[in-house]
Amino acid sequence: MAKERVISATATPEEETLNLSLRPTRIADYVGQPRLIEKLGITLDAVRQRGEPMEHVLLHGPPGLGKTTLSHIIANEMGTNLFVTSGPAITKPGDLVGTLTKLSHRDVLFIDEIHRLPVTVEEHLYSAMEDFKIDVTVDSGMHARTYTMPVKPFCLIGATTRAGLLSGPMRSRFGLTHNLDFYSEAHLLQILHRSAALLKIIENAGENVGGKTRGSLEALRVIASRSRGTPRIANRLLRRVRDYSQVRAHGKLTAKVVNEALRLEGVDDIGLDEIDRKYLTVIATTYEGGPVGLEAIAATLGEDAGTLEDLVEPYLLQVGYLARTRRGRQLTAAAAQHLGLPHRPPTSPTPSPTPSPTTFPHTSAPISSPTSSSTTDDDSDDPLFDRS
Repeated sequence: MAKERVISATATPEEETLNLSLRPTRIADYVGQPRLIEKLGITLDAVRQRGEPMEHVLLHGPPGLGKTTLSHIIANEMGTNLFVTSGPAITKPGDLVGTLTKLSHRDVLFIDEIHRLPVTVEEHLYSAMEDFKIDVTVDSGMHARTYTMPVKPFCLIGATTRAGLLSGPMRSRFGLTHNLDFYSEAHLLQILHRSAALLKIIENAGENVGGKTRGSLEALRVIASRSRGTPRIANRLLRRVRDYSQVRAHGKLTAKVVNEALRLEGVDDIGLDEIDRKYLTVIATTYEGGPVGLEAIAATLGEDAGTLEDLVEPYLLQVGYLARTRRGRQLTAAAAQHLGLPHRPPTSPTPSPTPSPTTFPHTSAPISSPTSSSTTDDDSDDPLFDRS
């Protein structure tokens, strides 16, 4: 996208620095993903009692759901160091060797976007994950020599937004594999309340009720409802609302202030932004509700088709505003109602009727076609026709 989206689940480097102060450091403070947290808690207790490294963990799911946060929590719970890198940053086996040899016993290595590891690097990683050793090739050609270097037992945490791109051998080497789900509004409200307390903005609002403020809770609930089920988006919106509140509302945090701030950002009641609404409006008006091909929509909007497919369509599909069919993208009735536009149900093409063969009255035999290959009495005039 030409413009940075406030509801994008992808974090910038500057935002990652801001998020460090908001991340929980203990598993007891983590909100959401209850099944994963229960499994991790049992495994962490067991390996701590045995003095072993944590099992290799693969976390996959949409961006912004807490994969990096979980890696920090695991390292803190283990009382070890965390080394963070990414798949595109490891371009050759030598980079991997340098990273692995720095690890101490039971340290945690976090590789983000692990599906983007080069094939040669991935193959060197297999033996390191299973046998805690890595083969290093020195020189090339007839003078090539291979040395086996031991590495200290470690835990690898892989994170990916596209688990289907991981090879089978790589996927099978992880002991724990889990798909992160989108967060409920109640869980997002808990995350926002904790973040607002850390940012020291929650005490500036409303009437105090039971240690919490009524006005601030309503304001945080509005933010949670527009966060697309993603904590990263929730915290980003909270920071934008904090700035607006400080400049325009004397530091007060109320539902009215939140609505004004998010209206300025172009985020509507369910979390759609300007490009989402343009996408839906193009289908509704230019293509009469669809179905229409993605390339046609991209050409109309002047955007890249891959960008629309990766960044715009997932949430529209999640909330039921877009349908993907074999004939193309199609607007749903809920999307038309949200946009205030009439919904035109798609008309399926009517197949042409197949003509039935004509038959004589009182018989069931069809009339022979003039071009039929069956012989007639006129064949007797043909000198090549032999009745015998």
